[in-house]
Amino acid sequence: MTTSTSDFLERAASSALVEASAPAVRLEGVCKSFGNAAPPVLDDIDLDVAAGELLCVLGASGCGKSTLLNLVAGLDRPSAGRIFVDGGHAALMFQESALFPWLTAAGNVELALRLRKVPKVERREEARRLLSLVRLDGAADKRVHELSGGMRQRVAMARALAQNSAVLLMDEPFAALDAITRDVLHEELISLWDGNARAGRPLAIVFVTHNVREAVRLGQRVVLLSSRPGRVAREWTVDLPQPRRIEDSGVANLAAEITSELRREISRHA
Repeated sequence: MTTSTSDFLERAASSALVEASAPAVRLEGVCKSFGNAAPPVLDDIDLDVAAGELLCVLGASGCGKSTLLNLVAGLDRPSAGRIFVDGGHAALMFQESALFPWLTAAGNVELALRLRKVPKVERREEARRLLSLVRLDGAADKRVHELSGGMRQRVAMARALAQNSAVLLMDEPFAALDAITRDVLHEELISLWDGNARAGRPLAIVFVTHNVREAVRLGQRVVLLSSRPGRVAREWTVDLPQPRRIEDSGVANLAAEITSELRREISRHA
């Protein structure tokens, strides 16, 4: 599932049109506190995510990254501010696969299709198609305990794609995987994301991670949240052509710059 540099450059050439369109996600003055007397977790967040953009969000532990995703996903409400999501809903993928162990891989994907009211006769075929997209052609009938960690995350990705949303939220989905499996899934995620764009179905991805190199490896843009309360402290546009490798010098250099800023941000709030 490789894509040539020229394919990615063609996609980048159309980014001006993407930027001119309505955002896939917009946060305006978003604040979140848990309880009236509690200090805010998020404070005055203004952030746009363009249609088809791959945005990575970084920050220290406890800065509100997961809270931000939960608000965009509609699992919680902001204490103040407004959130717009294209189509009214976003798909969410967690750090853990959160698969139902009594269902097969296909059954887990079909569950999302059932919630979309896809007719029963179509669900099985669509589930297998989505599993094929994440390179699990032969795993449709396997139970969760028969799948490796990487395979489980692929099923979770297929289930998220089954929600047919223009926005995919990913909360440290590869953090628990070994380095090689994580690298393979990076490639597959980029390939899926780019394939959607070339097919005219741009998929905006908001990818939360604590791994700076992972953020630079994947993102078109990297946003750094301050420690509590979480605010947009700084952002970087990643002007490195895809496909990238996590060990590339350009990735390493930008990751070093972002890491230095992250350390300064943590020190300011220590």
